[in-house]
Amino acid sequence: MKIVFFGTPQFAVPTLQFLIEHSDFEVVAVVTQPDKRRGRGGKTIPSPVKKIAVEHNIPVWQPKRVKKSPETLNSLRETQADAFVVVAYGQILSAEILQMPKLGCINVHGSILPQYRGAAPIQWSIYNGDRQTGITTMLMDEGLDTGDMLLKAYTEIDLLDNAVDIAIKLANQGANLLIETLQKLETGDIAPIPQEDSEATYARLIDKSDYIIDWHRNAIAIHNQIRGFYPNCYTTFRGQQLKIKATIPLVQELLSARVNQERQPSITETQWQELLTTTGEPGEITYIIKNLGAVVQTGEDKLLLTEVQLAGKRSQSGWDFVNGMRIDVGEKLESLLNSDS
Repeated sequence: MKIVFFGTPQFAVPTLQFLIEHSDFEVVAVVTQPDKRRGRGGKTIPSPVKKIAVEHNIPVWQPKRVKKSPETLNSLRETQADAFVVVAYGQILSAEILQMPKLGCINVHGSILPQYRGAAPIQWSIYNGDRQTGITTMLMDEGLDTGDMLLKAYTEIDLLDNAVDIAIKLANQGANLLIETLQKLETGDIAPIPQEDSEATYARLIDKSDYIIDWHRNAIAIHNQIRGFYPNCYTTFRGQQLKIKATIPLVQELLSARVNQERQPSITETQWQELLTTTGEPGEITYIIKNLGAVVQTGEDKLLLTEVQLAGKRSQSGWDFVNGMRIDVGEKLESLLNSDS
């Protein structure tokens, strides 16, 4: 089966690799976003998908706007591909492109559709505290993730998983599911299922303001924000911007089977009793757990800070942060709800 692959970020890499390595498929071309300049030196960096394609001597096309590029459109037609596979490409495909391949354009989407249509399904699923997510393969149409569904696969979300953890799981799961999807499409052993629009939800692009932590929210909500938008959520401490990259909500749910036992913090019964009886204002450090870090009061319940990063510094553990800054109980983390930074 001849395949043209559309994709850009690391999330798309496992699927491309599976297609390249599988004897049933021939990846005849890769379409990815143009190279971007990054870092202080402005060095041009290719996308992760392009790197893989180049390693395997696969032609790479990088139009700024694929549906407006006559050269790319002609090249796509000439491939006479059986299917176009799309995984986090980053551009909308026109009706003209969607109609080119024999079996259609197959999208690997990081949610259980029709929930979380849109650009950031993994992040918003975690933000909303979902316990399960997954992958849906679908036949693309002109709408935003509105096409007929093909196959689904599910994965659980642990209370301490962040968006990167889940993206890695789903990327590999999606690669496997796509292979099965293409094989069943070719043999006619799959029946597309229309989505129920009334059940649809939308995962919008993440805005810079979504990263600002409001300590008046409850501990679980803040924890979900931090892990959902990892590694970008921030507050201020002693007048400096402080990224909060990992937390543990000190709530009953932490002790449930939902949390991997190996990831639970080593907190003694005495420490539990002491920290639960301390109180403070939202954002106030109310307790310090030796070898773990600072405990922060929220609008409801408390959060243990396990990984942080001061502006201009490297990430560090919660305990190293406490020691390095000589943090005292009673100090506060401030919200920046009106900040444009």
